[in-house]
Amino acid sequence: MSVDLICLDADDTLWHNMRHFDATEAALLALLRPFAAADVARDKLNACEARNLKLYGYGAKGFTLSMIETALELGGNDLPAKVVTEILEAGRALLAHPVELFDGIEETLDQLARRGRLVLVTKGDLLHQEAKLAASGLGDRFSGIEIVSDKTAETFRRLFARYDVRPQRVVMAGDSMRSDILPALEAGAWAAFIPQALVWHHERADALDVHQRFRQLASLAELPGWIDAID
Repeated sequence: MSVDLICLDADDTLWHNMRHFDATEAALLALLRPFAAADVARDKLNACEARNLKLYGYGAKGFTLSMIETALELGGNDLPAKVVTEILEAGRALLAHPVELFDGIEETLDQLARRGRLVLVTKGDLLHQEAKLAASGLGDRFSGIEIVSDKTAETFRRLFARYDVRPQRVVMAGDSMRSDILPALEAGAWAAFIPQALVWHHERADALDVHQRFRQLASLAELPGWIDAID
């Protein structure tokens, strides 16, 4: 069965992302050292992010608000206004970081485009994701851009219907087992997992058992070969 649609995640699949969040988190923990040990502050931040996802969604803006909330919870009335100012500056820097593509991404996308329509499927803040895509220079390579609030099986089913394609003829590739792989498989598509060294705690999921429509790859460069094997 041939593949008609190739869906690709953006952050940490096409370009580096998590390392910028990781550096920003480290800066926050240093700012909060007078109020809490690093592991305590990190746990508080993780809990705050999880609690706020339904309100703020994914992305740097929601992360910045969660950092401020974490600082206020730990510092209370003793928290200097300067700390809040520095957190806001860190959040602005996170929104403005340069887009750094993984090696060979353009060549890989050109190879994939010869095998099916390319659709970018990413979640997060609309303005920030659009800005990163524009800065990447990759936008013209995609037949469609889907910036969604979350990735669920229903998200993928709606996407397949919008592009008028059967799920058995779709491949989804990304770095998140929770967001890219499991919901795509549930919706009936093929899924290629490309893990990265840094993983956001909210995206962690148990390893997947053997599945006919699943493959773990070392890099996106291996995806064209796997698609050829599917075909």
